[in-house]
Amino acid sequence: MTDILFNARAFAAKDWATVLFVLSFALIALTKNVFESRFSDFSKLAFSNKYIKIYRESEMMSWFNIMLFLVQLLSFAFFIQLLLSYSDSHVVSYYSKTDYILFIRIFTLLGVFILAKYLVEKIISTSFNIEDFAEQFNLQKVSYRTYSGIVLLPINIILFYNDSISIIFFYVVIAAILITNLLTYLNSLKIYQNLIFSKLFYFILYLCALEIGPYYFMYYWFTRS
Repeated sequence: MTDILFNARAFAAKDWATVLFVLSFALIALTKNVFESRFSDFSKLAFSNKYIKIYRESEMMSWFNIMLFLVQLLSFAFFIQLLLSYSDSHVVSYYSKTDYILFIRIFTLLGVFILAKYLVEKIISTSFNIEDFAEQFNLQKVSYRTYSGIVLLPINIILFYNDSISIIFFYVVIAAILITNLLTYLNSLKIYQNLIFSKLFYFILYLCALEIGPYYFMYYWFTRS
């Protein structure tokens, strides 16, 4: 009697990632269809400040921002997991890019961190009486960060399905993200310079407590854990 052998699907471990990549592009397509005009302005953010000028006073918790926030969260969570898996040969066994449990942990941690930071910012900005400035400042940061997340998405796909990428490529991507954030801050300082100088003391406290401190502790936690 002939034995029937079943071969395991070699790509089964990557199916969950494929579903999430498709979901991310579906969210982008849905956002584009529902908010066609706004998304058109948003897509030109790298070349024009038109989007920031038009929507600088829009609601942070609008459906447009929420839908693209999910895409951003998925994209950065993927990149962190990929970075961990490629960072060093001795940690590959601990951090695998195909480990969906690890992705859920990173996704949850990143989401809680961003939302908790936003809520604390709301409380402190209200206490300092700079709520309007903080809201507009946050909206500008979120816009550029979301744009970076969308641009990062196809890069994540290449990195996930390619096992021969050098770690140097990751450093280049990280450097590009950091430079983008730095330029965003400088642009924000230029736009709101009058308001910042009128409340310079509060702005310095805000900057140290909510823009430098949280990221330092996150970096410390990741490098020590």
